[in-house]
Amino acid sequence: MKQSWFHLTPLTRRRLAQFRANRRGWWSLWLFLLLFGLSMSAEFIANDQPLLVYHRGTLYVPVFKDYAETEFGGVFPSAADYRDPYLAKLINQDGWMLWPPVRFSYNTVNRNLPVPAPAPPSAENWLGTDDQGRDVLARLIYGLRISILFGLLLTLSSSFIGVAAGAVQGYFGGRVDLLFQRFLEIWGGLPQLFILIIVSSVVVPGFWTLLLILMLFSWTALVSVVRAEFLRARNLDYVRAARALGMSDSRIMFKHMLPNAMVATLTFLPFILSGSIIALTALDFLGLGLPPGAASLGDLLRQGKENLQAPWLGISGFVAVALMLSLLVFVGEAVRDAFDPRKTAL
Repeated sequence: MKQSWFHLTPLTRRRLAQFRANRRGWWSLWLFLLLFGLSMSAEFIANDQPLLVYHRGTLYVPVFKDYAETEFGGVFPSAADYRDPYLAKLINQDGWMLWPPVRFSYNTVNRNLPVPAPAPPSAENWLGTDDQGRDVLARLIYGLRISILFGLLLTLSSSFIGVAAGAVQGYFGGRVDLLFQRFLEIWGGLPQLFILIIVSSVVVPGFWTLLLILMLFSWTALVSVVRAEFLRARNLDYVRAARALGMSDSRIMFKHMLPNAMVATLTFLPFILSGSIIALTALDFLGLGLPPGAASLGDLLRQGKENLQAPWLGISGFVAVALMLSLLVFVGEAVRDAFDPRKTAL
């Protein structure tokens, strides 16, 4: 019988069974993936452009391509504003428009509010608007996408650097370990917030600028964990045998020792991801994060603080952040239980 290419070892199957046995962590993972998938398709859920437009026998896809107003019988050659009643009337006379569930993007201003902004929840704005008339639900969906993508990129990049640094430090030990430890003590004592303030006063902070700055300080989170695993394993028999056979240091480190160190590393990743999301949210809340106008959970929380008469702003931002972080913590607990040899699946 032909063996499947995807073969799970008994240890991996046991860990997967232990992870699934933690029902709270198992369902939290699926719920988090669902939220991430919905946020990645934000343009199809919340957009001020229709998904499809059928006009005079021709099918248009405004969600992917911009069309001029003259395409639909308008006067101006500029990009079509499908929320304009005049253009909507022209299209509906000889066709139809298929809109997403939320007819606002993260930067769309609702200029037809019955009350001054911020407006309370209504049939048009399900979670109300912020102090600039932008739809809160749309900004939540786009803000979740930016926060999760930022957290994933920061977690992966900082973990790669931290694992490599901890592996080198723990494997060679001695003077390398001593000098690296002193460097980490100095590096960890740098005022991260002050550096961000200085950088934001020189350049306009953006997604990649914040990612680079935070990565410079967050990569140290896994160094101590990987270093301890390599210090413990460097004198074990299988490492000595590999050296005696003439295997190179890099191959010993990353082929034989790193898989054992990754057990402890993987249990920290969900918590590092939640910390990365908190870092971006906190910077946006302080005004040191993404540029003004960008979809941001921290900006929504800041608006809730500044507009106490509009409780839907603070409540929406708090529920979104609390739910996302709670799911990641539950997933992290399940991953920790899965790699714990003292626990067995029921």
